[in-house]
Amino acid sequence: MTPVSKAVPEAAPRPTARRLALPAAARLVVSVALSMALAGLAGGCAPMAPAKPPPPAPSLAELMQRPAERALIEGIRHYDEGQYALAEVQLRKALTTGLVEARDRASAHKLLAFITCTSERMADCAAQFSAARAADPQFQLSRSEQGHPLWGPVYRRALAPTTAP
Repeated sequence: MTPVSKAVPEAAPRPTARRLALPAAARLVVSVALSMALAGLAGGCAPMAPAKPPPPAPSLAELMQRPAERALIEGIRHYDEGQYALAEVQLRKALTTGLVEARDRASAHKLLAFITCTSERMADCAAQFSAARAADPQFQLSRSEQGHPLWGPVYRRALAPTTAP
């Protein structure tokens, strides 16, 4: 038997890479465009370090260790129980002792405004609403609170935008 030779086809010539005959400025533009396109596909920027999570909010037990926050909590409790004289004392103590958070200061002023309005001290009521807004520029009463017959009108007058003459 004679060996059968297998014919091996010649490999097709490989195409050679040819450089485009572009001026240097055009090659630079193409190079920058390709780099930008590849950067866009890859996310566009270097990986960032993970953001540090905010510290956890203090627990109620921790808040009770702070004199101002403790006075605020006590003032809210007295207010909710209808003990307005005791609430006023505690809320004023919270403000003078130094509440840390702007929203807490605004809340104390709001409750003081409610107390002073219901005891017909309207000038103090308006001052408390103004102090609440000064403490927290985002402060506002809820719709139902704004509609209250005693403090609603005082709130609207106290926080009405002033116009220059």
